[in-house]
Amino acid sequence: MKLMKTEDAVGQVLCHDITQIIKGVTKDAVFRKGHVITEEDIPVLLSVGKDHVYIWEMDETMLHENEAAEILRSICQNKWMRATDPKEGKIELIAEEDGLFLVNLETLNKLNSLGEMMIATRQSGVPVKKGDKLGGMRVIPLVIEKEKMEEAVRVAGSGPLFRLEPFRKKKFGLVTTGNEVFHHRIEDTFSPVIISKMAENGAEMAFHEISDDDSDRITGMIRKMLDDGVDMVICTGGMSVDPDDKTPLAIKNAGVDIVSYGAPVLPGAMFLLSYTKDRRPVIGLPGCVMYARRTIFDLVLPFLMSDQPISSDMLARLGSGGLCLNCEVCHYPNCGFAGWN
Repeated sequence: MKLMKTEDAVGQVLCHDITQIIKGVTKDAVFRKGHVITEEDIPVLLSVGKDHVYIWEMDETMLHENEAAEILRSICQNKWMRATDPKEGKIELIAEEDGLFLVNLETLNKLNSLGEMMIATRQSGVPVKKGDKLGGMRVIPLVIEKEKMEEAVRVAGSGPLFRLEPFRKKKFGLVTTGNEVFHHRIEDTFSPVIISKMAENGAEMAFHEISDDDSDRITGMIRKMLDDGVDMVICTGGMSVDPDDKTPLAIKNAGVDIVSYGAPVLPGAMFLLSYTKDRRPVIGLPGCVMYARRTIFDLVLPFLMSDQPISSDMLARLGSGGLCLNCEVCHYPNCGFAGWN
């Protein structure tokens, strides 16, 4: 660092906080370490007794932390996000829409391994609301070599590190299965849960049918709903391995491609995911979705609502983080139950 006369320090970077004391009013830093001095700052510095200041000796090979943070922001940000102004060298990205937040985890790890810079995010694969904080980024020193930031840009490649995929308005069909419900032996307590959860995500139920455990009948209902143009079909009940549970067979016979029957998630192991040829989801939900607060349905629903495909490999990776701890106070998605690693 270098001592410089205050009047000559315009454009230079402060090495230390400058404190202003106004008796009975304030005692705080009027300028923070890392602040770039402007012409308007000179009278303020002189008023607090700073005829000289310590500044960083800058050269054309270096970048100030705010400039470097802007580079990291440009690496991370895509549309549907807004950036805060740099503050003490840090920029944060905020959601501008409700949607699914995704992070390129491989690239994130590479960037954070470069040293002298950091990017921290919330978990990838979770739903976010408008106004939610998505991530923050900064460099560690006050100044950093331009070459280092150029390397970060190369590592990041062409695509943004963050993606926010807004939820779409969806119409769904609901097929409730089970002899016990069909013959009115018990009340249907499953459907209200699904209707409520879908409504929370902006989806509207277009059709609702109740079937006994006849696989042909269930298949016919699924096909009819698809022919009538729903965006997805949800089947409830009959998802276990009991001999009377025919829902998986009925879904398969509807002419769909099965992605997976089963997922490494508790609650929700007997979940079934399939897609039609035109990529509309047809899913089978196990009974746990009816009574458990958070299940496999909560993990996949943000992807379904934002038209993001789910593969069998993605479901297989849910094992790490796929155990819901059924906390007394549920904080999902701000918890460990979101294992899209």
